[in-house]
Parts: sequence; C-alpha cells; structure tokens
Amino acid sequence: MKAQVGDWVVVESPRVGEPRRVGLVIRVDHTDGTPPYMVRWTEDDHESLFFPGPETHVEKPEAMLRPVTRR
Repeated sequence: MKAQVGDWVVVESPRVGEPRRVGLVIRVDHTDGTPPYMVRWTEDDHESLFFPGPETHVEKPEAMLRPVTRR
C-alpha cells in the first residue's frame, strides 16, 4: 500500500452493519509512500499513527468527491 498526504484511507468494517472508518492522510514519513501514516479520522478529528491492515484501501482526493460504494 502506498499513499500521499491528502489521500484518504478507508477501513472497511469486518462486521456487517458497522460503519467503515475514513481518515485523511496528513503525514507520510517514507518517501516511497509506504506506511505507517499519520491520519486524521473523520468521525472525531482524532489523529493517530496508522498501520493499515488488509481491510484498508487508499482513495485519491478526487475519488472522495463521488459517493463511495461498498466493495
């Protein structure tokens, strides 16, 4: 997985009926875009160092302007 500042990370819920988490990448320490990332989460503006798992994907900023569909 690779991301840049301004990208969005989307963490799909492992359970049906629970919401996904969405966060804005605000810092990337590796020049090649690999994790971990500093992320500001949309649900509460909390910032945390994030190590993505297999349920996570990256969306470019322009992709978040259109509705995100479940995968």
